[in-house]
Amino acid sequence: MKVVAVSGGSKGLGAAIVQSFLDSGYCVASFSRRGTSKTEEWQQQFPDRFLFVEMDLTDSAACKAFVSRVEDTLGPIEVLVNNAGMAHTSLLPLIDDDAIDNLVDLNLKGTFRLTRQVSRSMLSLKRGRIINISSIIGLSGYRGLSVYGATKAGLDGFTRALARELGARNITVNSVAPGYLTTEMTEELNTAQSQQIVKRTPLGRLGDPADITGLILFLCSDQANFITGQVLVVDGGITC
Repeated sequence: MKVVAVSGGSKGLGAAIVQSFLDSGYCVASFSRRGTSKTEEWQQQFPDRFLFVEMDLTDSAACKAFVSRVEDTLGPIEVLVNNAGMAHTSLLPLIDDDAIDNLVDLNLKGTFRLTRQVSRSMLSLKRGRIINISSIIGLSGYRGLSVYGATKAGLDGFTRALARELGARNITVNSVAPGYLTTEMTEELNTAQSQQIVKRTPLGRLGDPADITGLILFLCSDQANFITGQVLVVDGGITC
């Protein structure tokens, strides 16, 4: 069975991604700063196929230790889904240095370090799939999310460049850019904001995590062998 690593897999879209891989028969390793009732349930239900670690993605030594533990416990990582990330709403003139640093450290630098560590193993295997969870905010922008949007746009640039670096070793790298989904992040929107988003979306609804997980599973399949360096938007048409 293939081994998948999913960052930030304890809740929201990350939890849906973990669940979809487990349901499809993969071995899955994941981490976040804190576990949840869901991660405890998976550990009991899939003791031989699921590994969870509480760790901080911004800790370089912890990233290295996580990859080593996964390889020792489950085997070499063939699929990496970089899902962990955070948002911070603030107009640029008002955002403080700590908030900027936190966004860049988690959304970019942490992802760079984890991918660096996993890609070394993939290079030895001469195969692999790397999927970065981006956002339509990195493509279209949004008021109050300039720094967050910049980190997601940076992730898309990282995707395109890394696809060129690793392609010769049969490693594909793609971004998935979700629109507005029914997760914890959109629960912070008020009713009027949600209604406005739905009104602007040609398909007339918010997205569901299942709209994203199906694409991720496809990108891990043999049918996606010739797809790399792409930013795949899943947003119900709101950016079209």
